[in-house]
Amino acid sequence: MKRIFSCAAALTLAAISIPASAQNADADRLAAAKTTVSFVFPAGTYARVMNGTMDGMMSGIMDGIGKMPMRDLAAMGGLSEEELSKLGDSSLNEMMLLLDPNFKQRTDVTMRVMMQEMGALMTTFEPAMQQGLAEAYAKKFTAAQLQDLNSFFATPSGRLYASESMVLFMDPAVMSKMQEMMPALIKQMPEIIGKVQAAAEALPKPRKATDLSKDELAKLAKLLGVSEKSLLEGGK
Repeated sequence: MKRIFSCAAALTLAAISIPASAQNADADRLAAAKTTVSFVFPAGTYARVMNGTMDGMMSGIMDGIGKMPMRDLAAMGGLSEEELSKLGDSSLNEMMLLLDPNFKQRTDVTMRVMMQEMGALMTTFEPAMQQGLAEAYAKKFTAAQLQDLNSFFATPSGRLYASESMVLFMDPAVMSKMQEMMPALIKQMPEIIGKVQAAAEALPKPRKATDLSKDELAKLAKLLGVSEKSLLEGGK
């Protein structure tokens, strides 16, 4: 019996000591990863992205879309070729300027304020994002690799690269190439939507409220905060 207890005690100590050492190694690795993240995702990164580059990018994208023929945009809604041909070569901008002469300024103001507010909101999530990035770096890189990164990021060139790495994708040179993709993407969208619909064709059709059991109907009504009667009337 004593031998059994001795073996059990030894196994317990081993089980405790191994995770403890692993935890220390993981803690050291995570600490190194946090240093890495402090270089590549410093406080204020979201504000730089949203206010310094994203608003300009979105404005450029909207301007590009506005210059596209209406028929290309309307094709995404599933209009027939006959219906699309009636739209001619008129652009969204031409139509909107008739309705709102300040359309361009209104769009620019909307995008600027939206990006500012989103930047302020997202800044509050930066600590959580930094923690998530640190955990990701700790999983992806070894302690030695993280130390190599941190040594490089501590140099003037490394520090500059690290601080710009998250915002480089928003650089006007990159964004201009993305904007060039938009017309092709919009033209391709009807075909993409058709393929999506074809891929889902074999699935059963979604049920209506009238197809639900009594318990299911009651549950759905509770989830939506409406009456069962209104669901049934709307599902006819």
